[in-house]
Amino acid sequence: MLALVRSMVGDHPARPVLVASNDPEAGGLARAAALGVPVAAVDHRPFRGDRAAFEAALLEPILAADADILCLAGFMRVLTADFVARFEGRMLNIHPSLLPKYQGLHTHRRALEAGDTEAGCTVHEVTAALDDGPILGQARVPVLAGDTPDSLAARVLAREHVLYPAVLRRFASGDRTPIWLA
Repeated sequence: MLALVRSMVGDHPARPVLVASNDPEAGGLARAAALGVPVAAVDHRPFRGDRAAFEAALLEPILAADADILCLAGFMRVLTADFVARFEGRMLNIHPSLLPKYQGLHTHRRALEAGDTEAGCTVHEVTAALDDGPILGQARVPVLAGDTPDSLAARVLAREHVLYPAVLRRFASGDRTPIWLA
C-alpha cells in the first residue's frame, strides 16, 4: 500500500484519496495518515456472519472519498459478488503467486511444496471469482535452494512494490496491457 501511495506523485494519473482497512490496528493506517492520506478502519469482527453488513459499512468511506479505482493490498477478506460488481473494471488486487497458480492462501508454501523453480506476484482485476480476474501484470522471482516460505515471501514482496505501482500507473491512464517483469 505504501508503495502505491508513494508512487502517486508528479505526473501520475492517480492520487490516493483513502486508505481503508478491516483491521483498526493495521500499521498502514498510521503510515498513510502520516503521508497526509485520509484513512478509515471498518473492523469486520463485529459483522461476523454478515458480510453484506460489513461491506455496507466499508462502502461508506469509499463512496465519501469518491474513489475511482480501488486497489486491494493485503486486504484478506473475500468480497461478495454484489460489492465487486459495484466496482467492476475499477478494482485491482495484488496476489503473491503467478496466477492462475496458487489462488487463495499459503502461496509460498504451496510453491515450495510443488518444487517450483520460480514464484512471483500478479496484479489482476478483481472479479467475483477469487483471484481469477484478468491479469494486468506479473513479476517473477527464482525459487532458491534453501528457501522457506518467509524468505520467498520477502523476495516476492520486493517485486510487488515495483509491479503494483507500474500497473496502477498504466491502468489509471486507461491502458490494460499487461506488464511482465522478470
